[in-house]
Amino acid sequence: MAIGLDVPRPPEPDNPEDYDYETCPFYGELSVRGQVIEGEIVSTDMDRTVVVEREYDVKVPKYDRQMKRRSRIPAHTPEVLEPLSVGDDVKIAETRPLSKTKHHVVVSVDENGGDA
Repeated sequence: MAIGLDVPRPPEPDNPEDYDYETCPFYGELSVRGQVIEGEIVSTDMDRTVVVEREYDVKVPKYDRQMKRRSRIPAHTPEVLEPLSVGDDVKIAETRPLSKTKHHVVVSVDENGGDA
């Protein structure tokens, strides 16, 4: 519980001189706040950024049914959690804006998420 969430703390960075402490919630100054979202990684094409997709149900009152929706959220990946792959289940936490589209950071990984 290093960052105020119930997630395991990853191991120390290999090379502390070159590590980007400014964008790390575990060993740096990046604070997490707000929502914690669970989802699956659908893209790892960008540098230190993953796209997490989550699926949720929305009630449609007119037909008294549930409708599936999904949203794709770009999230920053700290160097201590790399490498990540498509299909991994992750938890992402809301943080300050890191770029034009990134407002979340990956805080925990479940590697066997795509096998189930």
